[in-house]
Amino acid sequence: MPYVITDTCIDVKDKSCLPACPVDCIYEGARTLYIHPDECIDCGLCETVCPVAAIHADDRLPEDLVMWIAVNRDYFGETVSALGSPRGADTRTTRTIDHPLVAAQPVRGG
Repeated sequence: MPYVITDTCIDVKDKSCLPACPVDCIYEGARTLYIHPDECIDCGLCETVCPVAAIHADDRLPEDLVMWIAVNRDYFGETVSALGSPRGADTRTTRTIDHPLVAAQPVRGG
């Protein structure tokens, strides 16, 4: 997976990354956004516009954030969103659920 959204996006979802992504591979969950590992083309545009520095290349993740590779990947599987690979995010792919790790995080900002 070229790029990964990490915990600093939880309860922020600024969404500046959405229009920056040329292939619409960033999907919206209830409390955070997720990058589809098979759809990302590794352009890095999303990383440059994220105001909270939540997006990182998978090979440059600090050790304490490596788990977010699996979080982003697993979000699209049958046990979480069941989106599979829709090949482009839009309003039909927005979900009101999150990966269990995200759902377990305390709510930020009340």
